[in-house]
Amino acid sequence: MVKTVFGWIRAHPIWSGLIALLAAYAAYSLLVPSKPEYAYVTETAGRGEVKRVVSASGKLRALNTINVGAEVSGQVVRVNVDFNSQVKAGQVLAVIDQTRVRARVQQGRASVALAQSSLQQAEANIARARNDLTIQQREYNRRKTLADKGFLSKTALDQAEAQLIGARNSLQVGLTQAASARAQISQANAELSSAQLDLNRTNIIAPSSGVIINKLVEPGSTVTAGFQTPNLFEIAADITQMQVEASVDEADIGQVREGQNVTFTVDSYPDERFTAKVRQVRQAPVETQNVVNYLVIIDVANQDGKLLPGMTANVEIVTGAKKNVMRAPSAALRFRPRQSDLPGDADAENDGDRKGDKQPTIFVATDDAYRPSLRKVKVGIRGDDYTEIVEGLKGGEEILLRTKSLKPRDEPGDMAEDDDTAS
Repeated sequence: MVKTVFGWIRAHPIWSGLIALLAAYAAYSLLVPSKPEYAYVTETAGRGEVKRVVSASGKLRALNTINVGAEVSGQVVRVNVDFNSQVKAGQVLAVIDQTRVRARVQQGRASVALAQSSLQQAEANIARARNDLTIQQREYNRRKTLADKGFLSKTALDQAEAQLIGARNSLQVGLTQAASARAQISQANAELSSAQLDLNRTNIIAPSSGVIINKLVEPGSTVTAGFQTPNLFEIAADITQMQVEASVDEADIGQVREGQNVTFTVDSYPDERFTAKVRQVRQAPVETQNVVNYLVIIDVANQDGKLLPGMTANVEIVTGAKKNVMRAPSAALRFRPRQSDLPGDADAENDGDRKGDKQPTIFVATDDAYRPSLRKVKVGIRGDDYTEIVEGLKGGEEILLRTKSLKPRDEPGDMAEDDDTAS
């Protein structure tokens, strides 16, 4: 048999060589393990700060924004300010055409003068009626004395009495005319005051000092003051103190309290974080497309003037924080190694999950890079980046975070991409 084999080999040297190479390759593949195509990325466990935050977005507003409107109708003939203008209280911002209002003022003054003239005439009539009444009273008294002594007829006495009554009536008419003239004066003065007030209102005055952040009128525009006062300007009274109006989801609003620290960024300064504090949590819900949010008012100092009204703020409200505690990356609590690398006690963990008795776990590196150890841990504050580990982890241990592919990319110079695996 052996001679036959050796004879075939000598007769077929090429085929014999190929068979020998295949046999050597098979033996090498069985005896030498293949190089792994992935590796685990780890982070060393240590102590540090853990923050629990609620993320939200909102708009920056001036702490006190005043809408300045017009109380009279007319055409705007002059605008004295522009966007970003610094104004002081009492400054004239714009002027509305005063032609018609001035005519009303002149008409009101004329009405007052006419009513005063009527009063003077009525008072003159009263003086004349009083004098006439005095004369008629004396005449009646004289005739009555003569009639009592029989020297004057009854007819003559009746004539004197009639003249006395006429004088009294004339005095009463004069008094009534004077009262009417005084009422006309009051009415005319009221109309004059209204016209003068409207004349003053044609000058649009700044109610307080600040910055013009919005201008809604130009010279030549016509404003109509009807049931609703038209807004012409918006003044930010003090932009060194601002507020963020942030919308917080109903699932997170229970963690937010007044006085909590806040950090936020704006798109204009992506590398800078601003600090603030929660001032108010408003209880009125705001529902948009079946999503319920609550408005949180956050006070912001803006001494350098970088922040502008209307900017979008990406807010993080710190609802809990601890310093110098054992911590692990939050991603490690969600990570599971590949099925082939799971330790035996991972099956018990799966059984616990199915029974609803789940306890947080992490995987820690061992001497064998592809045989991690399962750890059940007790957690404290959970943050987006790190979670406090109360029990089950020691400082210096390597925590598994994700897997990283070791396969080279097709294009030269490209790095191998990560292959994250999370439970």
